[in-house]
Amino acid sequence: MSILLGILTFVLIVVSLFLVLVVLMQKAKNDGGMGAAMGGGMAEAAFGADTSNVLSKATINGAIAFFVLAFALYLGRIYRRTHVVASADALPTIAAPAAKPAAKTAVPATKPATQPVPVPAKDKPAPAVPGKP
Repeated sequence: MSILLGILTFVLIVVSLFLVLVVLMQKAKNDGGMGAAMGGGMAEAAFGADTSNVLSKATINGAIAFFVLAFALYLGRIYRRTHVVASADALPTIAAPAAKPAAKTAVPATKPATQPVPVPAKDKPAPAVPGKP
């Protein structure tokens, strides 16, 4: 089933690229824009007077193929998700032994001894920096 979905995905990409190119090849109503730059004149030379009819039909057929393929891929992905075998795509489960908790040592709850904090003397001059007066 996954091979079919991969092939349909590739075909959908090809159809979407074809659809983009066909739309860009069409001439605008005012005979300018991207259609003229991307080969609108060349398409007219290849298909003759029926260029607009050929490109319009190709656009319609490409859009229909795009939506049919997109819907088929949607249904295929739903089918694959609901009918998947649990052991086919799942990671193996490995039973690991439970780790024994480390023995905690009892720490006596005593107050830390408070020591007086020395206060710097204010009457001492600051140390001299060498090279500066």
